[in-house]
Amino acid sequence: MIIKKASFVCSNTQVSALPIPNKPEYAFIGRSNVGKSSLINMLVNQHGLAKTSQRPGKTQLINHFLINEEWYIVDLPGYGYAKASKTSREKWEKFIRAYLTKRESLQCIFVLIDSRLEPQQIDLEFCYWLGEKQIPFTLLFTKSDKQGSGITGKNVGAFKKKLGDWFEVIPTAIVTSAEKGTGKDEVLSFIHEVNKDFAMPIIDY
Repeated sequence: MIIKKASFVCSNTQVSALPIPNKPEYAFIGRSNVGKSSLINMLVNQHGLAKTSQRPGKTQLINHFLINEEWYIVDLPGYGYAKASKTSREKWEKFIRAYLTKRESLQCIFVLIDSRLEPQQIDLEFCYWLGEKQIPFTLLFTKSDKQGSGITGKNVGAFKKKLGDWFEVIPTAIVTSAEKGTGKDEVLSFIHEVNKDFAMPIIDY
C-alpha cells in the first residue's frame, strides 16, 4: 500500500461526535511515551501529522486522520500516565473503552509495546481486557532501533509467552522502528488486506 494522502479530520472526547463510521479505521494505543505519534508519522510519511512530545500523556483526545480518502488512523490517548489526576484518568478511560467497544467501523487495534522493556503488567492487562471483550488487536513492538535484535527478540518472546497463558492463539506481532522505518510495509499490508473485507456497518440513528 502506498500512502498518497493523510489529513487530520477531528479531535474530541465524545464517541457520539466521531465521524460517520462509513470507512474502516484502525486505532493506535499504548502506554504513555511508547512512541505512538512517531510511529504514525512514519507510516504515513508525514513528520508532523500526529503531534509528538517528550512529555508523556500529551495525547488526551481521540484523533482521527483520514488516509487516502479511504480509511482512518485513530490516535488514542496513552494509558498509564501516573501524573494525570485520578479524575482525568477515569474520564479518559471511560471514553476510550466506549470507543473501543462501541465503534462500528473499528477493524483492529494496534497495541504498541516498548520493545526495550520486559513485559509490563499494564500492557498485559490491557491485552487481557481486549481478549475478554473479544476485540481484535495486533501487537506493534516499538523502538527496536534502540537496542540489539537479541534483546528485542527476547522481550517480544517473553511478552508473547505471557499472553499464551490467556490466549489460545497469540495475536500477530510486528517489530517496528519509527527511526528506521522497520515494520512499515508489514503494518500497511495488514491494513490493506483487512480493508478488502470491510463491510459497511448498519447504523441506527
